[in-house]
Amino acid sequence: MATSSQRYVAFVMLGLTILLGGGGLTAFLVFLLTGSPEIVSLGMGAKEALWWDGALCMAFFIQHSVMVRKSFRRGLVRFVPDEYAAAVYAISSGIVVLVMIAFWQKSGETLVALCGPFRWLLHMTYFLSLAGFFWGTRALGVFDPFGIRLILGRLRAVRPEGVPFIVKGPYRLVRHPLYLCMILIIWSCPDLARDRLLFNVLWTVWIVIASMLEERDLVAEFGEVYREYQRKVPMLIPRSIHPVQKIEGGAR
Repeated sequence: MATSSQRYVAFVMLGLTILLGGGGLTAFLVFLLTGSPEIVSLGMGAKEALWWDGALCMAFFIQHSVMVRKSFRRGLVRFVPDEYAAAVYAISSGIVVLVMIAFWQKSGETLVALCGPFRWLLHMTYFLSLAGFFWGTRALGVFDPFGIRLILGRLRAVRPEGVPFIVKGPYRLVRHPLYLCMILIIWSCPDLARDRLLFNVLWTVWIVIASMLEERDLVAEFGEVYREYQRKVPMLIPRSIHPVQKIEGGAR
């Protein structure tokens, strides 16, 4: 059983990952739906604002890309217990996202502002894609982006079991339905200013690159069963309305 000090640290980490990780994700989804509130105005011109916004995006890309690497995690567990690694990532990501949203600068000029049924169609796309995202998380069986399951396991002195490779739900149509839904959510804003266009392009490119890098890790982890999955199911764009049959492999 965990000692009183270990339990205290675990509860602190649990609170921080819910507050900052969950808060960052919630703020990000609101940002995608409504656009930038420009909480902190830096008085920049249009071109300066675009460079600044691009730098904010790059800060998140770098933070995420570095911290998801296994080499970084191996170094991190020298300083914190392995069960806290996912929570540290979620807290760090939440902080960077909140900073990005708080300091995002509007470029001023609006390029596209859809009205009427087209506006409602894009809002519908947002909520349907959000529902698809949560469908995808449920299909995973265990979805723990904030590391809560690992922290609770540490409190109970229980080591969580590995997650088996099982293809079901939207994963029978595309290999990365969460990324696909996120791209649709990103492009579902009916008001497109220059800063939002920059955001959409940068994040779409980054998601595609992240998908390709994740593919490499999954092949290394699951081997031939994942290569079979690659042959049968497209990465991001569905090519058929008929899903493949269930594919199963070893545990992660």
